[in-house]
Amino acid sequence: MTETPKNVAQRTFKETTVEDGFIILTHQNDTNQAEIVEREIDSSFIQFHFCLKGSSIFMFNNGSYSLNIKEETALLLYNPQRDLPIYMNVQPKSWLVSVVFSIQKFHGLFSQEANYITFLSGDNKDKKYYKDSAISPSMAIVLNQIINYNLNSSVKSLYFKAKAYELLSLYFNRSEDANIEQCPFLADETNVLKIKKAKDIIIARMAEPPSLQELADEIQLSLKKLKEGFKEIYGDTVFSFLFDYKMEVARKLLESGDNNVNEVGLKVGYSTSSHFIAAFKKKYGTTPKKYIMSVSS
Repeated sequence: MTETPKNVAQRTFKETTVEDGFIILTHQNDTNQAEIVEREIDSSFIQFHFCLKGSSIFMFNNGSYSLNIKEETALLLYNPQRDLPIYMNVQPKSWLVSVVFSIQKFHGLFSQEANYITFLSGDNKDKKYYKDSAISPSMAIVLNQIINYNLNSSVKSLYFKAKAYELLSLYFNRSEDANIEQCPFLADETNVLKIKKAKDIIIARMAEPPSLQELADEIQLSLKKLKEGFKEIYGDTVFSFLFDYKMEVARKLLESGDNNVNEVGLKVGYSTSSHFIAAFKKKYGTTPKKYIMSVSS
């Protein structure tokens, strides 16, 4: 495998096995440095990579060849002649979702559509296939729902399966102008962008976030539309989403060992360590100090 470049952190995907031969991988690099993520994938699988935010570099053949995946771009990879292990340099502030199918399972989904989906046709079954394309607003909504999954763990596999199928149906949709079959106001791409802006604002100001009304005024949406749209795209309320985000940032800061508990609490917006400790325990079931001990032992 390619040697990890110096000063680049090695990370792992969050992996969900939906069923045999069908996995979903996600990775959020919210740091200020590039990260390497990798996963062994053999030649019997087809891969879909979606860069929702930032950019990444997919590296092949021990780094001798690479493909850039830019923000809001999808990359389809299939090569029956050789294994294509995932080895990706994920740039700072980048989010990825990858859907990986065995070709047998994938072909079964489209057995009646082989002539429409060109790489599934009999003439192409032994040919490699690389294709990049734009992520549509409707696909971006589904990808955000996967990244920001916040339901009971017992339904995660079912939820991811449904979302992956929805994502593929949008990816292969014959109509380039298909409407978003979601909350009606989200059919307007301008509103989708406003909701994304709201998310970026609360993340950028997580230590001192605006009120809901201030946020609605800043993105020029009504309070009602902000609440409805945010829940539709991100699967959660604004402040519940922010709480989960702050706790994830806090967890990574604690793991780095560069800040003590009080400093981490202040960075994510808690003026007293007792409030931060209570919030962290609510999210992770343990105190920050015990968490540090568990990851450093």
